[in-house]
Amino acid sequence: MERKDLGKVVAELAPSKEKKNPRNSEGAFLRRKDGTILFAYSRFKGNGLEDWAASDIHAVLSKDGGRSFVDGHILLSCEEENAQNIMSVSLLEMQNGDIGLFYLVRHTYTMMQMYVRRSKDGGKTWTDRVLCTPQEGFYVVNNDRVVRLASGRILIPAATHRTGRQEQAENGRFLDSRSEIVFFYSDDDGVSWQAADGKCCMPYCKNCTSGLQEPGVLELEPGILWGFARTDLGRQYEMYSVDNGNTWSGAGPSRFTAPNSPLSMKRDKTGAIWAVWNPIPEYNGRGKSTEIFTGGRTPYVIAVSRDNGQTFTEGAAFEAEKDHGYCYCAICFLEDGVLLGYNAGGPQDGSCLAKTRIRRIGWKELEDLQNGKEE
Repeated sequence: MERKDLGKVVAELAPSKEKKNPRNSEGAFLRRKDGTILFAYSRFKGNGLEDWAASDIHAVLSKDGGRSFVDGHILLSCEEENAQNIMSVSLLEMQNGDIGLFYLVRHTYTMMQMYVRRSKDGGKTWTDRVLCTPQEGFYVVNNDRVVRLASGRILIPAATHRTGRQEQAENGRFLDSRSEIVFFYSDDDGVSWQAADGKCCMPYCKNCTSGLQEPGVLELEPGILWGFARTDLGRQYEMYSVDNGNTWSGAGPSRFTAPNSPLSMKRDKTGAIWAVWNPIPEYNGRGKSTEIFTGGRTPYVIAVSRDNGQTFTEGAAFEAEKDHGYCYCAICFLEDGVLLGYNAGGPQDGSCLAKTRIRRIGWKELEDLQNGKEE
């Protein structure tokens, strides 16, 4: 695993105690019709940086092809959503040209659902929200995870956690860390939504406390899907669908070793699949930072497959600070390179989740990786 100084950091969205902005995390890119690039992310406010603390959806903009970003504005606030928290953004161009803004709304500690709003004016104003997860529950959908399939279907992979009340739990609240994967889809461009018939569960393992968390989906061929999810068993787990995501195979370990940290994968316009992840599990005996939460999420590597996911090049580590954590990567392909937006917090930030970094890497810099050995 060779360290490569790939690309250039073009934006650092660091937390600020003075501005009562303790965390900036989990974003998504969208290239607008006017050529500008929108990056929307979760901007926390107040004193808390937990996933249930107050957060708005904020945006920064690039007018020079992702070489720099300038501060934008709040897209949505948790107050107008009447929520404890809103976060985990996905952006999607809708079939009529609208921008689709998908985001999680945490109504209470144990109830969270995904909604979509649309904008016809580049994100200045938004329509009323539409519920994408019509079954009541607690659903986790990562940033940059909502996908449109070749059929036109919009598919949302979600981790569902059991919730309820339990006397011995903190404040009587119960949230099971062991999640299952369910899928929601729309065949009318986001107007109406329903749950897919199938779901995916972790095969029994008494030492697993994660279940299948934070799933993602990649379409291999029209209607044939490759799903993946993080676990605490040292590997990403994978599953497959041959019917546009309606039913799924059983889950099993994939080639991607990892701590309990998400894998990101996307296909560029040439058909190549790019993967970004943390390749070193939190094995028994691995040293870790105790100053802040990092989750073993270092180093951060990028690899490519040119044979539709059958093989990948060896991962090139573009971030590797031992006391930092890197995770929740959004990917945006450009004509001359790629933008990666990811959490990159260290001790000065208080958590690996507190700071977001945007890195721009040119295709020429990735030539060695693209021509590298596949395994």
